Amino acid sequence: MVVMRMAEDWEQALAPVADELAAVQERVEARRAGGEAVLPAANDVLRAFAQPLAATRVVVLGQDPYPTPGHAIGLAFAVEAHVRPLPRSLGNIYTELRDDVGLAPPSHGDLSAWSSRGVLLLNRVLTVTAGEAGSHRGLGWERITEAAIRAVAGHSAQAGTPLVAILWGKDAQQARPLLAAGEERGTTAVITSAHPSPLSARRGFFGSRPFSRANDFLRSHGADPVDWSLPPADPAGDVLF
Repeated sequence: MVVMRMAEDWEQALAPVADELAAVQERVEARRAGGEAVLPAANDVLRAFAQPLAATRVVVLGQDPYPTPGHAIGLAFAVEAHVRPLPRSLGNIYTELRDDVGLAPPSHGDLSAWSSRGVLLLNRVLTVTAGEAGSHRGLGWERITEAAIRAVAGHSAQAGTPLVAILWGKDAQQARPLLAAGEERGTTAVITSAHPSPLSARRGFFGSRPFSRANDFLRSHGADPVDWSLPPADPAGDVLF
């Protein structure tokens, strides 16, 4: 099985759940071998952990990957730059980005620039069956992503650096207890709202100002704010870094 290599500090952080990770990967690959269309591609399942854990300043936590074939790429809410039309949830995120910090909505959905700037784009569940949202809940991913959130929170506490967790939707908000110690110490800010899905965005996502609130917290603790802008794409769909 080909998988994207995790950053070294992520490998160390997830070592306590390595057996569980291997087990859930085996279950997922058995489904692929049996003909199930599993998303994202095997090489992208662990893509969120390719950037160093130590660089994480903001966690954006979602539910599970897009179930539309060609959409899921291993970074929560992101798609490849050539994908059109954009997923409606991502379109709503861009609307809030514009209304919150004044950035014009990009033409593409590649959020890898955010990832490279210390934003961990993580779903609670890392795989899904094509066309069946939520189909891999309970498969074992929750234990892995809980360990990841604990690791980020633990690093923040140990290093004394601020951390912002943006929890979109009820599934993501179930992870809030994992961040409680940092909230109590004042080193972690938790921003919650409805999911940006078109089914719920108007019930509390729009107007929640997650981007400016995250940056306000980082600045107040002496850290650099996140640059939420995204580079343009050329006509072929390649992002111009």
